[in-house]
Amino acid sequence: MRRLSFCPVLFALLMLLTVRVAHAQQSPSPGQAAETIRSTLVQIQLSMRDDPAGARVRLDSIRTRYTTTLAPAIAAYAAQSDAHAHAGFSLADQALVEGDEAAFAAARAQIWTAILAGGYQVVIGSLQAGKVEQAQQWLAVREFRHATRFSRPNADATRAIREVAGRGAPVTDAILAVQADLFDTYQARLNEALATVRAVDARGFTARRAEAGALAEGYFSILAPAYAEQRGETAAATVRALFAALRQATQSGDDVASALTEVEQALRGFRAAPLSPAEQKRRSGQMLRFLRLVPVEYGRGVRNGQVTIDLEIREAITFHGGAAAAFADLRDLLEQRDPVVAGRVARQFDELGQVLAAAGSRSAVADPSDVDAMTAALLTDLAILLPQEWQKQDSGADFDVIRTALDQMEQAVRAGEYELAESARLEAYAVMEIGPEAKLIAFAPQYKPIIEGYFWYGQGDHSGLAFLIERRASANEIAATRAALDQALTEAEQALAGSNAPAAVATNAAVIVFREGLEAVVILASLMGSLKVGAQRRFRIPLWIGAAVALAATVVTWMVAQGALMAMARLGEMLEAIVSLIAVAVLLLITNWFFHDVYWKDWMAAFHQRKKRILGGHAGQWLGLITLGFASIYREGFETVLFLQALTLEGDAMVVLVGVALGLAGTLLVGLAVFVMQAKLPHKKMLIVTGILIGAVLLQMVGKTVNVLQVIGWLPLHPIRWLELPYWTGFWFGLYPTWEGIGLQAAAAIFVIGSYYLAEYMQRRQRRVALASEMAPRG
Repeated sequence: MRRLSFCPVLFALLMLLTVRVAHAQQSPSPGQAAETIRSTLVQIQLSMRDDPAGARVRLDSIRTRYTTTLAPAIAAYAAQSDAHAHAGFSLADQALVEGDEAAFAAARAQIWTAILAGGYQVVIGSLQAGKVEQAQQWLAVREFRHATRFSRPNADATRAIREVAGRGAPVTDAILAVQADLFDTYQARLNEALATVRAVDARGFTARRAEAGALAEGYFSILAPAYAEQRGETAAATVRALFAALRQATQSGDDVASALTEVEQALRGFRAAPLSPAEQKRRSGQMLRFLRLVPVEYGRGVRNGQVTIDLEIREAITFHGGAAAAFADLRDLLEQRDPVVAGRVARQFDELGQVLAAAGSRSAVADPSDVDAMTAALLTDLAILLPQEWQKQDSGADFDVIRTALDQMEQAVRAGEYELAESARLEAYAVMEIGPEAKLIAFAPQYKPIIEGYFWYGQGDHSGLAFLIERRASANEIAATRAALDQALTEAEQALAGSNAPAAVATNAAVIVFREGLEAVVILASLMGSLKVGAQRRFRIPLWIGAAVALAATVVTWMVAQGALMAMARLGEMLEAIVSLIAVAVLLLITNWFFHDVYWKDWMAAFHQRKKRILGGHAGQWLGLITLGFASIYREGFETVLFLQALTLEGDAMVVLVGVALGLAGTLLVGLAVFVMQAKLPHKKMLIVTGILIGAVLLQMVGKTVNVLQVIGWLPLHPIRWLELPYWTGFWFGLYPTWEGIGLQAAAAIFVIGSYYLAEYMQRRQRRVALASEMAPRG
């Protein structure tokens, strides 16, 4: 009996569970319901002429769906949006009866934007009421800004709400993030709708024009509270009336251009989600970077009045589009500073865009010098218009430009234009060299070799882009390395976020100067350590001369870098490789000379008390020592110039100079300590210490030179897979886990040690000969 009485209970529970599952399956999420309504409205418009009865049935079905799934929440939080949606359905029903496709398109847009406005209000209201789960569900009822490399990233509303749900983040922060994200999106969509009105009106597309006009009105209804907050309720009511007039004009076709102009004038200078100071600087940096690349790409694509490389012209158009998009984001702020110059800059952007478009279509091909002049004039006006703080580029803008150049590289590969792909790769790497790399060295050095490996000849399981392009690899292979590089760039960008504060920039400069200066001190100390007694003292002079010339050359390099930084950055690795090779070669010769000519000959001279010059070929020795001093020091100076120049683009020059002063002070203290320590050493110990220092400097220089040669492809690269070394071993000691690097360092070590033992052997041999000569009976 108990079993029989238990069965009805179990059956009831199963039925209840089945009903709940069925109900869950029949209750779509708000996002799914909204998308179903949107797509069905499109289908109805496409079929309303051929199947009016079926269209009517579908309209009734989605009206019911709206009423049962979306309307309750929207009516609770945004009654006006719910009323607009119901009115839209009534207008759509009337349009079906009359067979008016334009009216139906306008009604469809009204329904959709009313749902979007309602969804936004439900999210905000749910957050305010503490209903975070409901806010997460309703955030899916939205649109997204069309993503490009040039659009500033929206605030991440999804992540903000997730932070509230998971970590208890402040609700007010999430509301601000949602507003910034959706306002930015819908203002971008509003601008697109207005541009569509103008474009389709010229072509006579009546249904598309009516839809765009209604969309524009609907998007503004979402932004209207922000407009009212910034300009007042009266102004907002006026603009609402202008949008209503525009919608009516787009449906009737009466004077659309005039109504559109009035709306655009009313929106001039309005931004629903104002750019933060950091975003303003980032967009300014993007604009300037992209704009400077326009004449470079155009000049590569045009020869003798003809377009010779289409891809280069497309790149110039792309970079112009990026700069123009950034200017559009900043225009309202710039017009407040100087409306006259801002208007002139806008016209210049339009004129330059027309010239580039004409070249792209081959209807008219301007001379590259004309594009140079137009760009120069535009940059001159921007220098006047932009605040000084905006003109100091940050790493964020540089990363955007790097990714855009890599996009161009992949496009060239897909087109089979590998020479152009290599040019775009070098462009991206040049921006990396003169931009974020300086900050990476001080604040995230672990990413520098990873990123360089992907750019050049390999990192981990991925071959480098330079290697792949050189051997004409497939687009898929290059895309795989590009994806890995993008991941490294993203991580590096996140690591550098916020590190352009004055204190960070000064610290960066100090670290760079101290590191490079420390290498220079060690080199000079090791070379001069054995030249402090007797006849060798005079050989300190050519080393000091070479060092002084290197310092002067560094200053000249800085001056040249001010105007030609991009070109220098592209040659930077190659120039560093050449200077490093010279330094290593001369250091090897000097090492051999120290052991074989100075050390043991000086000892023999003291033994015999000879009063004659012990070293021959003084001119050649002086030239060699001058060359050594110059090459060793200039190598450090060249790197310092590039890194410090990059910092001046991000921070105030005085801040950078403060860091330089700190770095020089630290270097000076170390230098004094090293030289004083050497001065107090006995001659014998000093020779030993100097020999050790020379060997260490040689090994470090060989390791770094091999690394640079591998980066630019002048040496093969075979990593030692089982050997994992921390970054600092390469950063400070030139020790990298490659067979070439460690092998050549071992060869250099064998050379130095072998030279020492050979000198010792020859020393003992000469001593025996000298003693035998002294003891031999005189005739």
